[in-house]
Amino acid sequence: MTLCKRYLASAVAFFLVLGLEQTAFADRPSTGVLFIAMDDLNDWIGCLGGHPQAKTPNLDRLAARGILFDNAHCPAASCNPSRTAIMTGLSPNTSGLYSNRQTMRDVLPDAVILPKYFSDHGYWAGGSGKILHYFIDAPSWDEYFPAKETEDPFPRTYYPKQRPVSLPRGGPWQYVETDWAALDVTDEQYGGDWLVSKWIGEQLSRKHDKPFFLACGIYRPHEPWFVPKKYFEMFPLDEIQLPPGYKEDDLDDLPPAGRRMGPNRYFAHIRQHNQWKQGIQGYLASIAFADAMLGRVLDALDRGPNRDNTIVVLWSDHGWHLGEKQHWQKFTAWRVVTRVPLMIHVPPGTPGLPEGTRAGRVCSQPVNLLSLFPTLTELTGLPHKKDNGGPSLVPLLRHPEAEWPHVSVTYLGRPGSYGLSTDRWRYIHYAEGDEELYDITNDRYEWTNLAAQSEYADRLTALRALAPTSFAEMTLPKVDSLPLLRWHPADDKPTPPSRPDGDRFDVVFINQSSAAVKLYWMDRTGRPTPKPYATIAAGKSSRQDSRPGAVWLIADTADRPLGHFVVGDRTARAVIPASD
Repeated sequence: MTLCKRYLASAVAFFLVLGLEQTAFADRPSTGVLFIAMDDLNDWIGCLGGHPQAKTPNLDRLAARGILFDNAHCPAASCNPSRTAIMTGLSPNTSGLYSNRQTMRDVLPDAVILPKYFSDHGYWAGGSGKILHYFIDAPSWDEYFPAKETEDPFPRTYYPKQRPVSLPRGGPWQYVETDWAALDVTDEQYGGDWLVSKWIGEQLSRKHDKPFFLACGIYRPHEPWFVPKKYFEMFPLDEIQLPPGYKEDDLDDLPPAGRRMGPNRYFAHIRQHNQWKQGIQGYLASIAFADAMLGRVLDALDRGPNRDNTIVVLWSDHGWHLGEKQHWQKFTAWRVVTRVPLMIHVPPGTPGLPEGTRAGRVCSQPVNLLSLFPTLTELTGLPHKKDNGGPSLVPLLRHPEAEWPHVSVTYLGRPGSYGLSTDRWRYIHYAEGDEELYDITNDRYEWTNLAAQSEYADRLTALRALAPTSFAEMTLPKVDSLPLLRWHPADDKPTPPSRPDGDRFDVVFINQSSAAVKLYWMDRTGRPTPKPYATIAAGKSSRQDSRPGAVWLIADTADRPLGHFVVGDRTARAVIPASD
């Protein structure tokens, strides 16, 4: 065969194969994926029965359309590690990302997240709102609202000009967004999630040239609980009921690590200002608002051309305490944080589940949101991503009562601390070695810790055998990704005293001046420590353990004050500027 004929034969063969591949892709059902996230939503929704006053007709409507997983748990007890695990398919104990203080791309610079994986396999990937932890990751999306280049996932949102509105700040330890208020605006004037639902609705209302992966990040009920007043009016303050899971002496049977994890100053501060019921009202109102925004998205899907070929998945990144275990916020391994809404609707004709899901089914097997990545690739017929850490949920979508040999693990903010869920039992292990055990069948709210009772020793042994055994080290965030502390140059006024109040964390002091400087801690009386904590050479840095409200004085080598920093509520960098 001549070279020309060989080339011609190879070219024909290539285009025949290409044509077959294109035909196969064209014949494949173009199943879209609508991937809906809600933020800080616990089980206070109608179909999960977490609070008797919750009003969530659209969450209940979606649950009734497909399968509700009523024993679903988050991969981690805070936003960043949970969302990173969901979007990468990598568990925190594998990735080393355990905390909100870390940055996903610092820890996992090359990880492929869900939209990019789908885009690489022929999908159009779009999104709006908070999907990752306060950034968009622009290269992973085809289109985003707001524009992906901004790396800011939040559209304009109406906030009060004077803040706080309802809850005075108790000190630098308090998250500035812990506040609530009924706003005299319409949904459209409020913006925020209304604008997210508008943009998502527009995408669902049109035909697409490719199958789509469309992510919708609804921010509420994340703090601050500022939403239009009509949602507050749904929950009259004089009718507000306290959390069903609250028990005043609930810490008495906990081990030392659990007792430290339980009470935090937020709940005490809220009660001191008589704002407990107001806070519950704000949370219920924010859930109702989020539910209304979900309704707008579901209506757009139902009215549009994609209704019959779109998988719908809804999840929350973790739950939330409103006084249970004397705690407010998240960050714990108790069920009020780990258990989250998860509902999935699969239409008939989906490649990985041709029969689709049967409406109105409930699955009570212990599942984890880490399974969403492999579930979606199997449903859509895409290749399995080999480093995914969770099992696919497709067997349970097919038969909710199917045998399920897996447990669900939620990781806390340090290696070795986690909560483990089975169909009936919950086991909590702290890095110090302390343990808790609960029988959820008879103790829904985890009021009775069974770990110290001898008759449950065998149960503890069995659960320990199911627990994770390896934990990646926590990767410290890169210094240049840390928030900046404000530099206060020295003047005629005395340097203020420290008011340390809150948990410890690191502050990195960076000396950009041309000479060495000394680092002093200001005590509570306004005097610097007798000896410097460090001497930082020009161009060098020093990492220092600190607390919220601490004041650090910077002096030259002759002990002349140059300026100071006041530490906020999180890890930060303090840059000592170049000399004038």
